[in-house]
Amino acid sequence: MEKHLYTKETKMDAINLAKRELVETEDNLIINVKEEKEDSVTIEVIEKREVIEFIKSYIVKLLNEMGYQNINIEIKNKDITPNFTIYSDDDALLIGKSGRNLKALQKITSQAVRKELGENFKFIINVGNYQEKREKSLEHLAFNIAREVRNTGIPVKMDRMNSYERRIIHNTLANDKHVTTHSEGEEPNRYVIVEPRENN
Repeated sequence: MEKHLYTKETKMDAINLAKRELVETEDNLIINVKEEKEDSVTIEVIEKREVIEFIKSYIVKLLNEMGYQNINIEIKNKDITPNFTIYSDDDALLIGKSGRNLKALQKITSQAVRKELGENFKFIINVGNYQEKREKSLEHLAFNIAREVRNTGIPVKMDRMNSYERRIIHNTLANDKHVTTHSEGEEPNRYVIVEPRENN
């Protein structure tokens, strides 16, 4: 991916120059200050569309090396987050038991992107409709645990989950009048606790 450098008197001037030259809005640019002097600021700018193309190419290269030849990747934005959906000849193997292979693919790709950008870039890798099924399964689990906590008054500690899965649990129970959720632990072993609301 191409990295552009712009130097102007202020950061805002440099950003405006980048927007004009790249014909992009600021939302579509990743901007990092590289150098600040008394009379100038230098920024590094990367277009998000180039990051998305990098991710797609990286996934294809990685899977080709693993023996997957017939791969199709569909890119959509879900809540502004790029979602890369892979279609292959063996989706089940690509997903792995409990999604382990898919999680590993997400982690390896995230590390490659971070190495290029010097910062995290939020995106989701999906295989077929696995994530949608996983979301429904997590929502169902959240409702069942919430019902258990309501009935017993005893907090429940869930199994460790990644940030994407924890967010689904939090969002599913956000408006529940009887229970509340929060995360505890250190990555990669963070987990969600579902407990009764204090006002109950």
